[in-house]
Amino acid sequence: MSETFKSGFAAIVGRPNVGKSTLLNRVLGQKIAIMSDKAQTTRNKIHGIYTTDKEQVIFIDTPGIHKPKHRLGEVMTSMALDTLNEVDLILFLIDAEQGYGKGDQFIIDFLKKTDSPAFLVVNKIDKVHPNDLLPLIDRYRSLYDFAEIIPLSALQGQNVSALLEQIGDYLPEGPKYYPEDQVTDHPERFIISELIREKILQLTRDEVPHSIAVVIDQMKTDEKHKKAEIQATIMVERSSQKGIIIGKAGSMLKQIGTLARKEIEALTGDKIFLELWVKVDKNWRDKEEELKNFGYISRDQS
Repeated sequence: MSETFKSGFAAIVGRPNVGKSTLLNRVLGQKIAIMSDKAQTTRNKIHGIYTTDKEQVIFIDTPGIHKPKHRLGEVMTSMALDTLNEVDLILFLIDAEQGYGKGDQFIIDFLKKTDSPAFLVVNKIDKVHPNDLLPLIDRYRSLYDFAEIIPLSALQGQNVSALLEQIGDYLPEGPKYYPEDQVTDHPERFIISELIREKILQLTRDEVPHSIAVVIDQMKTDEKHKKAEIQATIMVERSSQKGIIIGKAGSMLKQIGTLARKEIEALTGDKIFLELWVKVDKNWRDKEEELKNFGYISRDQS
């Protein structure tokens, strides 16, 4: 008789910039969640699908939980917290180098209201001395009864296999929700918009990265000749930000487009013709209708 197949949903939660997207990309072996050294990179719940011959884990990479400063921030935090009530397992990721923070206590208080088992995943252990790990772990252990505690380095891949093994022990018996070669349930348009946004995060600074959204206006694919034309609009909140994104004589926008095109081509295997526009939409992060237009709030969400 064949072994029982297991499947389930695991939420990756934590403060901004603790390495949630890095961990997801490491587990999947390819990029579906954008990575940046800037906090609050992830704005939507990213679903990553990890499948073996014994199990299928649907990882949900949530936005970093933080004190909101605008309506978009409220949506992001609410989205992350709501996820905790919808999963079989919670992976609470902390940054070993940053240590304990007030935001962690906020998450722990919410964990106490959920029934799902939670792992404490101590990330970035390559950044600290081993002697400093035990006191840090003891502090978190005193605050919550974690089902498992796994120290690892998502960036280097250290101990990630041990995490996956432990996750398998906690999954219920279940079906294979997705084909074994599928790594995400997000549409291609979403992934492409995220890749463009990632390049802006990497190339700009100050308030610009958090004030942008990327909307795919049109995609035309020529499957016979393996090429595609993509038109996208970069939304900003102020004219000064538009100037920064475009750059002198269009240099910044060209650089963003070049870097994004290379990654989109690697993702799709097609020759990509990418055209980018920049548009000002003042204070869009506080506008309910725009948050719906850009996909941060569903139309049926009040």
